[in-house]
Amino acid sequence: MRSHSPILGREDAPVTIVEFFDPACEACRAFYPLTKSILETYPEKVRLIVRYTPFHGDVSDKAIRVLEVARRQGVFEPVLERLLARQDQWASHGSFDESAILDIASQGGLDLAAAEEQLTSAEVQAVIDQDMADVRANQIRQTPTFFVNGEPLD
Repeated sequence: MRSHSPILGREDAPVTIVEFFDPACEACRAFYPLTKSILETYPEKVRLIVRYTPFHGDVSDKAIRVLEVARRQGVFEPVLERLLARQDQWASHGSFDESAILDIASQGGLDLAAAEEQLTSAEVQAVIDQDMADVRANQIRQTPTFFVNGEPLD
């Protein structure tokens, strides 16, 4: 867990799920309703920490930048949910529609005017670099990869 990592659920929950996550990953999209259900079922006991894992190249990189800017703007969860719900429109089979991802993110509350400068900022790049260093250090090979209270989940 890093100070910049998005947290869904209570910050002081006793159970921590860390997900190495790629927003362009179809499996990550498929797992999201399950993790959301766990958070809703155990709102006092579980939190989800999201770690960015851009395994799908430029498509993932742009989506992660959008999510990180959304986190900084305080709209991470609604932007995440919209991007996942409409993933086939911006990241279908390796193709990438940059205008679609930004339009979808704005529908989740992202301020596009403010995001324009933030998307390529050194601060956002530093978050991506740190998460990728942690991906390598933890030998993450696929997404989603989960850890529960520090232990890998098969």
